[in-house]
Amino acid sequence: MRSHRAALLVSLLALGCLLGAAPALAADRTPHIHSVRCMRVCVSRSSVEPGGLLRVTGLRFSRGLRVVFQIAPLGHRRSFPTRVLSRSRLSVPVPANALSGVLYVRDRGGRRSNRRPIAVVPPPASTATPSGTAFDGNGMWIWYVAKSSGGDPNAIVAQAQQHGISTVYVKSSDGTTFWSQFSAQLVSTLKAAGLHVCAWQYVYGDQPQVEAQLGAQAVSLGADCLVIDAESQYEGRYAQAQQYVAALRQAIGPSYPVGLTSFPYVDYHPALPYSVFLGPGAAQFDLPQVYWKEIGGGLDAVVDHTYRFNRLYGRAIDPLGQLYDSPADADIVRFRQLAAADASAGLSWWDWQDAQPDGWDAISQPLGALAPPAPAQDFATYGPGGKGDPVVWAQEHLNGAGQPVPVTGSFDAATQQAVVNFQTANGLPPTGSIDTATWQALLKVNPVMVDWTTATSSSKARSARTRTRAPWSASLPARRNEIPLVGRG
Repeated sequence: MRSHRAALLVSLLALGCLLGAAPALAADRTPHIHSVRCMRVCVSRSSVEPGGLLRVTGLRFSRGLRVVFQIAPLGHRRSFPTRVLSRSRLSVPVPANALSGVLYVRDRGGRRSNRRPIAVVPPPASTATPSGTAFDGNGMWIWYVAKSSGGDPNAIVAQAQQHGISTVYVKSSDGTTFWSQFSAQLVSTLKAAGLHVCAWQYVYGDQPQVEAQLGAQAVSLGADCLVIDAESQYEGRYAQAQQYVAALRQAIGPSYPVGLTSFPYVDYHPALPYSVFLGPGAAQFDLPQVYWKEIGGGLDAVVDHTYRFNRLYGRAIDPLGQLYDSPADADIVRFRQLAAADASAGLSWWDWQDAQPDGWDAISQPLGALAPPAPAQDFATYGPGGKGDPVVWAQEHLNGAGQPVPVTGSFDAATQQAVVNFQTANGLPPTGSIDTATWQALLKVNPVMVDWTTATSSSKARSARTRTRAPWSASLPARRNEIPLVGRG
């Protein structure tokens, strides 16, 4: 009997302990972390770049849960909202100023989880290589000097220095008319204050030799660089573009820094002779007009489209961004970040007279890490049925690689076969389309450039009249003008 009573007593005591412990167990709602894993913008499973995304697994996750990171400066801690996916999973973006260390979660009641380590790795530094020219750094364009800081050179200097401007782009001519605002006195005043001065001219192609002379005149007045603004008037004018480039280089020399600014969407303008203006011996710098608000479709999409097609020409891309029409400050800052991520050593802004105070501040504020998505790094692909100046450019490179093909600007069967032959010879998949790897291989080849200035007999008139040559694609209309004509007048 005593043994049975003892056993019963032990059982009752044990049951009492369990019943007493149950409320304590039920009351434990403290969240607990099992693991932290990188899901996006990852260096490894446990390492992430700022702006990346983490997946946290554990127990007792509830709505309103926040993740506490160590952040700069000095390793302070700060909590950030999460997306709770279930009682055991949540995701959280990594803040731009997060530091390596430990993180934990905190619920609405202030209960803190255990801590887990996380490595936050800064993004790699820009791969841009400075050119050592005035195209590097931050530039601002002046259309009318009189409308920019009241036309006072000293006020222009002060505004530029206050907002981190290193190069001022000043209009020097329009067609065959030189603008007196681009004077030796203005240039010397700006340069004496430590600024670079770049001349830019809007060209039409009606008298390319004269336009080249006016470009050389601006150079003679002390310009550090020259930009050719060639837009719709030059579409189809391959011979005139070559005449302009030849005359300009004869006057200013082969190494003077020259840039081209034009429509950013190369595929929208199949007849514009980008391949001449950005070809051997022409402009070394490409300044596409990336006016994202004007173009529409979103900043990132506009930048990606622009770079995909402009990379085809193998020139340094230093984009021209938008300050007119009051773009959002956040877009201005992100454009700067995207340009750096795309390895551009310089960028500039259109334009001084239309920039608002908030825009000026946005172009000079310190940059944080680029939030995802990162910009695309591929090249535009061209294949059978493709047409336009990029096909002209590719055909000239195929000829340089020993794959003879007519330069027409039309991606026909002969071009496809030449591409297959080139790919096979270079150990590339013989797809017959020019993808990123094929473009990169082609750009290592010296192209055989067509002399478009050679006159040919008219096929319609049996007379002494002649016409200049041009590829078939030079007759194609523009898809549309994605930006307005802002450089005239």
